[in-house]
Formats: sequence, structure tokens, C-alpha cells
Amino acid sequence: MSRIPPATVAPAIRAIRAKLDRNQEGKMGILRRRHFAVGVLLLGATICPAQPNLAVPPSLTAEAIPPIPQSIMERANRYAEGRAAFLADWHPTRREILISTRFADVNQIHRVAMPGGARTQMTFYLEPVFGARYEPKRGDFFVFPKDTGGNEFYQLYRHDQETGEDTLLSDGKSRNGSPLFSRDGTSLAYTSTRRNGKDTDIYIADPHDPATTRLLMEVSGGGWFPAKWLPDGSALLIAEFKSVNESALYLVNAETRASERITPQDTVAMFQPLDFSPDGKTLYLVTDQGSEFLRLARMDVASRGITPMRPEINWNVEDGDLSEDGKLLAFTVNEDGSDVLHVMDLASNKDLPLPKLPYGLIGGLRWRPASHELGLVLNSARSPSDVYSINVNQPELERWTTSETGGLNAATFSEPRLVRWKSFDGRMISGYLYEPPKKFAGPRPVIVDIHGGPEGQARPGFVGRNNYFLNEVGVAILFPNVRGSTGYGKTFQNLDNVLKREDSVKDIGALLDWIAGEPALDASRVMVTGGSYGGYMTLASMVHYNDRFRCGLDVVGVSNFISFLERTEAYRRDLRRVEYGDERDPKIRAFFEEIAPLRRASRITRPMFIVQGKNDPRVPVFESRQMVEAIRKNGGPVWYLEAEDEGHGFAKKKNADFQFAATVMFIRDHLLK
Repeated sequence: MSRIPPATVAPAIRAIRAKLDRNQEGKMGILRRRHFAVGVLLLGATICPAQPNLAVPPSLTAEAIPPIPQSIMERANRYAEGRAAFLADWHPTRREILISTRFADVNQIHRVAMPGGARTQMTFYLEPVFGARYEPKRGDFFVFPKDTGGNEFYQLYRHDQETGEDTLLSDGKSRNGSPLFSRDGTSLAYTSTRRNGKDTDIYIADPHDPATTRLLMEVSGGGWFPAKWLPDGSALLIAEFKSVNESALYLVNAETRASERITPQDTVAMFQPLDFSPDGKTLYLVTDQGSEFLRLARMDVASRGITPMRPEINWNVEDGDLSEDGKLLAFTVNEDGSDVLHVMDLASNKDLPLPKLPYGLIGGLRWRPASHELGLVLNSARSPSDVYSINVNQPELERWTTSETGGLNAATFSEPRLVRWKSFDGRMISGYLYEPPKKFAGPRPVIVDIHGGPEGQARPGFVGRNNYFLNEVGVAILFPNVRGSTGYGKTFQNLDNVLKREDSVKDIGALLDWIAGEPALDASRVMVTGGSYGGYMTLASMVHYNDRFRCGLDVVGVSNFISFLERTEAYRRDLRRVEYGDERDPKIRAFFEEIAPLRRASRITRPMFIVQGKNDPRVPVFESRQMVEAIRKNGGPVWYLEAEDEGHGFAKKKNADFQFAATVMFIRDHLLK
């Protein structure tokens, strides 16, 4: 569910491309996993009443938020000036790349002609652009998606290198995504809801001529996307994402439109395609069929037989790419949250030696055409996301981008510690604890930051602006992976489904008990926060443990699953019902009424701060507005910040900066005192 704005990324970006979500939204390359950006004034700092206040951007509505002195951002601004860079694509004939990074208000596409080279901006929009794909033969144009105001109704554009002009390829109205070139560049496949606004049908077109667009496959549901073309372009592999537990793969003839399911009909499992061998006879994929974890496998396309490749790996394989010659398969393994990179020689099934990489996240794997040079993105607690490459024939690691950290010495930033605690049923729950420097004496205040999804995972990565919070004020931040999180096997990720929803909230209660037993942490000063599903968890935690939290910060959170499911965009509604339950079922509806934070808002008496984008298609603005009203009706204190030009989190820097400053005030006033 979560869409993480780049200005507030923490602890990092899942896939740094392909890791974000398992559905189509994540494959758009929105490397955004955290909605929380905080900082506080230095303890003991004084505020001069006469000093000027921070102006509220015209796009924001701020309710019950006190005037914010400019000195807050003067102190914290360096922590807000960090950047990140993400690999979009390799040029097909030259050793250069496209990246997405921000130099003004939002991310745009830039070209980098060599490792460490200057970044040349290619797109110039008021809205962010995160992904792009080159035409795969000559590279004289690339295709990119862009929405408006965070509404996620993406349109596809062709950027011509020679003229610098952008041409609309989609219909300008519906939601379009997952653009995929055939290997010869003559056909572009993508999804579109143009038929009925709900189903993500598959279309193909000549990218030079939008008028050639034709329907390839009419589908039912919002979880479909083109995955890979057969090497000869005769057929397209299409994936149907049904839930975090189930997907299916189909081969569709590009001319006749005849389709055939190639994964088993009677098996509930995930099948995530990586690529076809150059002869089209083998499909490399990741699947949890017969396993707790996602593992590498190969499918014989003719017989449909699936053979495991590395059964000894007992963690999720999450990202992968096949070299153009079909000889090398690069993939990452999520080992208890941290990524480990492998490059396997398919002839011997053995891993090649690689340079040592930092503890953290690895994503965006993409081989440079006609080479054994692998592009990737690295993210760690002491480095924001940046683009690197490895020539596996050497092997050596080269850095293509160096993103700024506001002039701060990132080597001093806190590195996370993996901690575990026992929950109500004896199950062990884990999380990542970022601790402030030793210069801060005594038990430290704590922020508990819950990830979205719930099919997501807190990972040991860069926490961005939150480094101010750690370094300058000495507040600890703990990112829990409550039951329902991915990365720990199918059984664990299903422990919160439907009627088990509040068991994950009990994991937070057990965490509070653990904090109370830690001498370095101050159990009397704890704040809970989270975005999207993490926003629901924030509200639910405040309902259940109001007296144990000082305050709460909810970003684009669900306040009632009934109203959420009735209003979330149609193309994603059925996908969410699989995880949460179907509100049309009387038993489920009654359960939703019982657990809704909205219905129990009277229990929240501690201060709340709620943040929302007006154009959010995932968690509609109605969810936040009704929660604010309910808390105020019961006399509870609540600040509210709404953005006219944002969706599922704030992606524009000017808005994110104000959210940051307001959060500084909120924490100073309600957590630290």
C-alpha cells in the first residue's frame, strides 16, 4: 500500500527499483518505503518570539499546527538537503546510464555518461519522474511514466534524444504502466485501465506511432502486467498478481492473442519471472512453490516443468537479471533484512567472486547490454542510494553517482542493530534499532516507526532526515517487523490476515514491554508513527496503548477498513480484499467495525499529528479527514496537514520540508517534554 516519497525515505528503498511492491505499482520503480521525516530542536534551545515564522506553502492546509519558527529549518536544513540516485537503464550501445535523482523540487531523469560523470537532466516537470526505459537497439529515445499530483494515473511519454521533445503515448486519462519493449524495439507493451477504469488490460503499440495501439489481452483485476517478451517477439509473458501469496504466468501470442497459462492451475504460490534464455526455451524465475521462501528456479517452456536451482538458500530471493548472452544470472538474497548479491555462472551453477559490499540494501540489478557489467544500486545506513557497477570479469566495483548528504559526515551516522522480542504468543518478533551517539547520557526517548504494506519489511538502510533526530537530539528509532511482514517466510507473512489483524498490534504491545526492560531506552517517552498500513498500525496502537505513548504521527493511514475498501481506487480494491478481508461479507464487516480506530477514537487522548495527500488513490483523503474529526469530537488534540498536490505521501520537496518542520515542532512539544 505504501508509496514512499524520496524526501522522507527511511530506512531505504526496496529494490531500489524492483523491490518496492510486488504489484505493478512497485514495478514502476517508485523506490519509496517510508513516510516519516522527523527532527527536533537541540535540547535547551530557545525560541525568540519575535523571529519570523516558516511560511506554509500554498499547496498545504495546516490545521491546529502552531506557527513554526524559521530557526527550526535553519538548524535542521542540512539534514533535509540529502539526495539519492536510482538506476533507470543502460544505454543499448554506449557505456552510459539513465538515473532518477532530484536537483530541484522533485526527481527527474538524468543521463550519466561515465562513472563519476556529470549528471545531465533530461526531463523537466513539476511532477516526479522515477523510471525510464531506453529503446533497446539504438537508444535514440526512452519511455517514462508520469502522474499528476500523486494520483498515480500514470501516462507514458516518449522522450526523443535529438529534439528533446516528449510525446504522449497513452490516452491521457486512464492509469497506464509497466512499459516493456520487445528486444528489437518495435513493440511496446504496457497496462491500461482505459476500458473500464478498473482492469489493467495489456496493450501493445509501435512506440513511434501511438495510433497503432491495440488491445492484446483483456483481463479481470488490477494485478496484471507484462513481464517479459520471448526473444523473437512472437509472444509476451504476462503476470497476474493475486496476492502476496499467489500469482500466475501466461504466454500470449502477439499476433493471434491466443493465451495459455504456464504455471500450475492447482497451486497457490508466487511465480516471479526473471527472464528467458536467449533461445526462449528456458524461463528463469523466483517461486515459493513447495517452500517457505522465494527461491530460484528454471522452467522448461515446452514441458512447463519447474526445477529448483539453489534449494540450499533459506531466505527470499528478491531481485534478479539475466545477462544478454544468457550465461550469468545476478540475484539478491534478503538475509534477515540485509541483501547479499550473487552472480551465478549458469554453466557450472557456481557463484563468481565479487567485491565486498556494505551491509544494507542492493537493488536495481541490470546487466549492460552485450557485456558482463552489472548495474546496481547500493543503500546503507551511512550512504543514501547511489548507482554502481561491477565488471564481474575483473571483478571491481565502480561508482557512477555520489549523492550529497547536506555536507554532513555520513561516516558518523548510526548503524542499525537487529533486536528481537517475544510477543504475546511466544513468537519472536524482530526489528532494527538505530541508537544515538554515546555523547547522549541516560535513557533515550524512542520513536517506533512501523512500515507500510503490510506486505513489506523494515530494512537496514539510510534513514535520511532522521539522522538529525539521532545525531543532534539523541532519540532512538526502532523499526519493527511485526507479523505479516515479508522476508520471514509464508507462514509469518500470513499471521495477520483478515480476522488476525489485531495480532500485529499486540506485537507492538510486546515491543513496549521490551523497551521498558532496556536500560538505554526511556519507556516513558515513546512515540509511534507509520505511513499507509503503518498509519493504520499507528492509530490502532494509540487506541490500545494510549497511556504508554506520549504521542502519535499517522501518515496516510487507514482509519476504517470498510470506508477504505469502499473508496480505494477500483483497480486495487480486490487485491486489498485478499489481505484485509472482504467488507461485503457480514462477518468481516462486523469485525472491521469492531477494530476500526475511527470507532474507538475516544480512547486516543494523547496528541496526534495526521498527514495526508488529497489525491491519494490508495488511502483516500476521507480516511484522514474522518479520523481528525472523530478525535476532535472527543476532545483529543490533533494537528492536521493536507497537501493539495500530493498523493500517497509527500513527493515534492517544498511540501516534505514543511512536514519535516511541523514534525520537529510536534516532537519537541509532545515527546521530549
